[in-house]
Amino acid sequence: MVSALPPGGARAVARCDMLGAAPYSDMAGGLYRAYLTPAYAAAQRALTEWMEQAGMTVRLDPAANLIGRYEGATRDAPALLIGSHIDSVRDAGLYDGPLGVMLGIEAVDALNRAGRRLPFPIEIIAFGDEEGSRFPAAMLTSRAVAGVLEADALEVADRDGVTLHDALASFRHPSEGWGLMPRNAKTPAFAGVTDYLAARRAPGATLAYLEAHIEQGPVLEAKGLALGTVTGIAAQLRLSAIVTGQANHAGTTTMALRRDALTGAAEMMLAIEGIARDDASDLVATVGRIEALPGAPNVVPGEVRFSIDIRSGDPARRDRAAQAILVALEHVASSRGLAVAVEQVHDLPASPCDPALMDMMDAALADAGHPPFRLVSGAGHDAMAMAALCPTAMLFIRCRAGISHNPAEHIDPADAEAAFQAMLGFIRKLGESVAA
Repeated sequence: MVSALPPGGARAVARCDMLGAAPYSDMAGGLYRAYLTPAYAAAQRALTEWMEQAGMTVRLDPAANLIGRYEGATRDAPALLIGSHIDSVRDAGLYDGPLGVMLGIEAVDALNRAGRRLPFPIEIIAFGDEEGSRFPAAMLTSRAVAGVLEADALEVADRDGVTLHDALASFRHPSEGWGLMPRNAKTPAFAGVTDYLAARRAPGATLAYLEAHIEQGPVLEAKGLALGTVTGIAAQLRLSAIVTGQANHAGTTTMALRRDALTGAAEMMLAIEGIARDDASDLVATVGRIEALPGAPNVVPGEVRFSIDIRSGDPARRDRAAQAILVALEHVASSRGLAVAVEQVHDLPASPCDPALMDMMDAALADAGHPPFRLVSGAGHDAMAMAALCPTAMLFIRCRAGISHNPAEHIDPADAEAAFQAMLGFIRKLGESVAA
């Protein structure tokens, strides 16, 4: 399995490429790997093999995250976690998430080949649900590990009506008898909310969290840089809106008598865009999902549901924009004889990276021959949740044209190799700091 390549960045990229097709994808002709699906289990099987080859012992936690552990010189010392996610959006790129996991495996493999043990254990964690592409909530698995997941967040179901509880109960790693439900078990090993929340790491068990990730933006490429140290992650607010009008016959309902939920929603979306544009800052607002009902070509839509995603590095700016958007949606609804209801899906605060770890990353970049450069992340990452557990650090890697969440997503293997070397330098510096 991609064994012909030498350890390092190129092999990490090749392994991501391998996981981009069946059986590691739930869709034909592209990549979609959802949490707790056969493709997810197949990806875990491949990762298990690679982790074991790198000298790690491997386990699943109660949230079905895959964790490989490389023991340190001091066995019970708090561990350095290195990770990212292996789930994807629909028709995804190959590197968003998995590249960070692969680079972590490569770093441990290099240490193992050299016979080196750090003053702390290293755990590589492949989170299962960062994107929220199956269930209507993001970062379920990293929030569980960080201990910030509320029990009611687990009462969710996917588009097919499969609940998270049932998906966990039936999930099985494809290795014989290994998973949340052993092959011959008469009853599911997963008993409910309490088991899932048991994925929480014990206080004091974690030294720090490191995540390498493609930038998903154009800044590094514009600067001519392969790598950058992340200063923090922007605050995010995700809302769900339902616009209600009156479904009616498209041929007999005159324009003056229509209460068209879709045209009203369209005006609302333009208002959302306008509020974000007019702010002329880092504020962004996105409608990424829309559903018109009943969805027939000869029926005036009576109900529309859509998502609203609002982000800014400044939480107060984000919140002001959210309030302005709510006012605008009510105004449009009132003027068109519609009703609108908005619910909060999640509210993720801004997440700054640890200053001391940022300094270590800058120094590791310099040692690897790359000028230190810092930038903020507009995209959300598992590091946001992990910041509640321990100090965090993030390394961004240049991606071509800043494209992500798209099959055109591309990483130069040379840039992945640079990230691999920087991560090794960071781990070494962290080890020196702990030993001092």
